[in-house]
Amino acid sequence: MMLRYALKTVRARKGGFLGAFLALMCAAALITACGTLLETGLRGTVSTERYAAAPVVVSADQNVHRTTVKHKKGKTKVKHKAKPIAERAWLDEGLAARLHRAPGVGRVVPELTFLAQPLMSGTAVEESRPAYGHAWDSAVLTPYTLSAGTAPAATGDLVVDSRFAERAHLEPGDRLTVQSTQSPRTYRITGIAQAAADVRHQTSLFFSTAEARRLAAHPGHVTAFGVLPAKGTGTTALERSVTEALHGTTAQVSSGDARGPVEFLDAAAARTKLVSMGGAMGGTSLLVAVLVVVGTFALSVQQRHRELALLRAIAATPGQIRALLGKEALIVGAAAGVTGALAGLPLGAWLHSRFVAMGAVPATLQHSAGVFPPFAAVAATLLGAWAAARISSRRVARIRPAEALAEARAERTRPAWGRLLTGFALLAGGAVLVAVLSVLRTEPASTPVTFLAVVVLACAVALLGPLLVKATATVLAGPLRLSGPGGRLARANLRGNAARMASVVTPLTLLIGMTCTVLFVQPTLGDAARAQAREGIRADWVLAAQGPGVPAEAARALRTRHDVVTEVVRTTVRVGLDTYAAQGVTPAGLTRTWDPEVTAGSLKDLGNDTVAVSELAAQQRHLKPGSTLKLTLGDGTPVTVTVAAVYAKGLGFGDLTFAHDLIARHVDNPLATSVLVGTDRTQTQLATTLREFPAVRVLAPATADSIQAERQQANAEVNYLAMGLVLAFTAIAVVNTLAMSVSERVREFAMLRLAGATRRQVLRMLRTEALSVLLLATALGSSIALAVLTAFSVGMTGSAAPAVTPLVYVTVVAVAGVLALVATALPGRVALRVRPVAVATAKE
Repeated sequence: MMLRYALKTVRARKGGFLGAFLALMCAAALITACGTLLETGLRGTVSTERYAAAPVVVSADQNVHRTTVKHKKGKTKVKHKAKPIAERAWLDEGLAARLHRAPGVGRVVPELTFLAQPLMSGTAVEESRPAYGHAWDSAVLTPYTLSAGTAPAATGDLVVDSRFAERAHLEPGDRLTVQSTQSPRTYRITGIAQAAADVRHQTSLFFSTAEARRLAAHPGHVTAFGVLPAKGTGTTALERSVTEALHGTTAQVSSGDARGPVEFLDAAAARTKLVSMGGAMGGTSLLVAVLVVVGTFALSVQQRHRELALLRAIAATPGQIRALLGKEALIVGAAAGVTGALAGLPLGAWLHSRFVAMGAVPATLQHSAGVFPPFAAVAATLLGAWAAARISSRRVARIRPAEALAEARAERTRPAWGRLLTGFALLAGGAVLVAVLSVLRTEPASTPVTFLAVVVLACAVALLGPLLVKATATVLAGPLRLSGPGGRLARANLRGNAARMASVVTPLTLLIGMTCTVLFVQPTLGDAARAQAREGIRADWVLAAQGPGVPAEAARALRTRHDVVTEVVRTTVRVGLDTYAAQGVTPAGLTRTWDPEVTAGSLKDLGNDTVAVSELAAQQRHLKPGSTLKLTLGDGTPVTVTVAAVYAKGLGFGDLTFAHDLIARHVDNPLATSVLVGTDRTQTQLATTLREFPAVRVLAPATADSIQAERQQANAEVNYLAMGLVLAFTAIAVVNTLAMSVSERVREFAMLRLAGATRRQVLRMLRTEALSVLLLATALGSSIALAVLTAFSVGMTGSAAPAVTPLVYVTVVAVAGVLALVATALPGRVALRVRPVAVATAKE
């Protein structure tokens, strides 16, 4: 019976349920899109290209492992954890002998993969196809075959792939300068190679075996082995045989789709980023969706208060009222969930494509969209709609029918105690989160707490909204009285319909608070890091490269008896399973060009067996000068070093600083990211000395800092996009709620018109109400954002100085104001088109 009545109600009140439908549909689309990102991180495939002709690939272990054993109540629990390393791990060349002896192995092909960037102007080198160098002997793994010319034989010979040759207009006999791991060198192109497989994500340059080994700079090691089967041996049998042959080693055996992550390490690492990003976006979206949907349903139930009170008066039980609203919510939720889930699939694909275009996710990690995200979105929508309806109907279903009829005519003068207590509890919870945020000193830990604090405080505003609206009406009583009849009517509505106005304040507060937090979190961190870097760089000039980095030969060309040249190489290392940003710097004369504000020890002791650590790392690892630190370098090499110094500017220079030569031997790109030069020579004199390195630029420290700022802005755009959808959803909720709030007041407007109010006075009243609500929401949202950003700044930078750009802040408030005024004015004008007498005499 209730289901039939619910269907009739939804059919008869389509306009009344439209707001709830839109809120739920947007929530489902957002959850589905985030779910596809999460699924891509967990299950997205990485197809192989270079190893297409090798059914089995042997590679080094790309993870750091930790095993913990716990004994509790007579039981032993063993846990294994593995985390990926930042650079490529190399494999012992001697394992080839074992592989040759394995049954079913026809051929073992060693593979070398290393940096090899053609130095050419224009668009010959595509950004989506980074260039790598290989030995020609491994061309069979794809396979590549010569379409023109001959194979490279001498150290100065080079074979390029056909796509690159076509874009760069290269032919055999031409010359090409390549920046690899050593100084740039010009090679003679001896041949053009055509790939039999579809190679879309890389450019391949092939060198002679001797030259490839020199450029790879890992003597006695290879990137991987491609194993080709003997005649009649299947892939499964070959993989089993190779695995048995390598038993007792750490080498990894891969086949099928598992070969892709061996080839594209960045795609494998991007899985973790996408899982984190999708989970954070999905979690924040879900919390925002719950807050918005509950508010929308509360407003919808409030608009039907008289109808529900009449049902109570004709003997409908509380259970029947709850069942009716619950079934209505499920009907609307099912339609909105399915529609939103279908819309969320292309939205998720678009998000993935934008992340690829921004460089946050490699194109080799293919987007995955299974059935789980849309089903999860529909389930979450149904559950959210049902829960929102139950929460919104608690009051009208619980009170006596006579009280329900009385409240249908006039709003309660004081909010329920349960609502107030829950609101104050959430306010206290938000304050606790802000306090916790002020002591978190790592970005992975602080970021989720930052946005959670905003949502929790916005929930407190939602529950305490009626009190806040009445307080605002009291504060603005004087100005509103002076603004004429419209202002006096607005003040009366603010006081008499505080619950309705509060339902509008909540999404506006969330929009302003969340937007300011999203826009100013990254600048707060980035500005503090750059400030530390500016203060710590003492160099007169900074070398930067337009290509992959500054060659060591360029730095050596500048070193003289009177000048100091500090090469900087960056990487990421692991201490246990925890990651730390690290750099390698040239120790000689270091204090002349670099000052990280040493607080203990001395940088003079920095060498290949020592490390300088930031105060944060020292605190986390309980380190001091003389302490021993065990860690894993970027390529998986374990080392033990002694702490030489502790410094304060870890935000600007990373948590760990090693000697340059130690780090350069264990990274994929040993070229310096920057070179600090302390000299009396001019910029022109330095540029003249470096004329053999046209890709290297001599910059003033201020110019280098501005370039770094541009890079930070580019990185921040990824976060803006990630949270932009949540903000867009919140903006839609603002418009939706305001439109619902105004549309239900048709009878009120008619009564005002019949009492003598003009159309212009009613519209002025609406504008005054909207501006009053906007003022309150701006104050609340700005206060929430300021508290959260200040706590974030204290924890991450040590100072209560968040980076807030006034123009950006004013723009945020202005956009919110435009949304509020437009969403109020348009429905108001539509409502005022109907003749007042027709509305007043119509059935409710």
